[in-house]
Amino acid sequence: MHEYSAHADHVYTCAQQNSAAASSPIVASWRRCMTMHQLAPEDKRTPVRLTDFEFQLAREQSDQLIKDATDELDRLFATVGRAGCCLLLTDRNGIALERRGSAGDDKEFGDLGLWTGSVWTEASIGTNGIGTALADERAVAIFRDQHFFCSNIRLSCTTAPIRDHRGQLAAALDISTCRDDVNEMTLSILSQAVRDAAIRIELNIFRSAFAGARFLMVPSGANSAAALIAVDKHDLVLGATRAARLALKLDDRRIAAGVPAADALHESGAATGDVLLEAERAALLRALTRTNGNVSQAATNLGMSRATLHRKMKRLNLH
Repeated sequence: MHEYSAHADHVYTCAQQNSAAASSPIVASWRRCMTMHQLAPEDKRTPVRLTDFEFQLAREQSDQLIKDATDELDRLFATVGRAGCCLLLTDRNGIALERRGSAGDDKEFGDLGLWTGSVWTEASIGTNGIGTALADERAVAIFRDQHFFCSNIRLSCTTAPIRDHRGQLAAALDISTCRDDVNEMTLSILSQAVRDAAIRIELNIFRSAFAGARFLMVPSGANSAAALIAVDKHDLVLGATRAARLALKLDDRRIAAGVPAADALHESGAATGDVLLEAERAALLRALTRTNGNVSQAATNLGMSRATLHRKMKRLNLH
């Protein structure tokens, strides 16, 4: 009980200091919990739980998200599950949609509310990995007494936000553990694992949203794996992941207006007067490649005579 009292006093003291709130994301979250959500750190509580009907509705609304995330959840749990970790996938509202956990740990995690149907926002359960990641729209790690409520100070969690095909906040992926031997170094390793899995889920979401499109990777330094654009058969950009949007300065308005992938990627192209010639050259090269250089077959596929194709090839220096 003294531990709980000392934690509550520490939260009150830090949250009242403007300098601490400005310099620490954790203290800023504590202050939000107290001022915005009217929570008290000494209270004992578990997260808000949805009714069965509300939960089923939330799952139906996130059906595609769950499909896009399932394989990654299974893969991540296979890596960390035996280490006493629990996984939660939530929607943008902090509702736990999917869970992975070992049967031996179920009671402990269930008592804390780490279960499907629970709402892990800051308003519901104070500073926590999921709620704070959603509030700040960034990956966070909350180590034991960095949680707001005294009842959660044995819990350590690390969470990464997940963005949809337009780069908007869509979900969160969390790893939580109550193991006494977990230290900040261990949590750092788990944090990297959850961030990597979140990126892969984002890419699954993006590919599902633009099924049938061609995908190009955008050179963007450390985030290259997450920076993709979807391109249609006319080489126009259909969509871009958040990393690609940041790298190429793309937004919904520019994408909707229509932008060639070559222009978005700042590729050095031909002069304006040569654009049609380059397009024709590309079309002929594709036709010839598909027939392994058989000019007669390529001409037939293009709907022209063999002589006409030869003339075009000569004009475009394709012989």
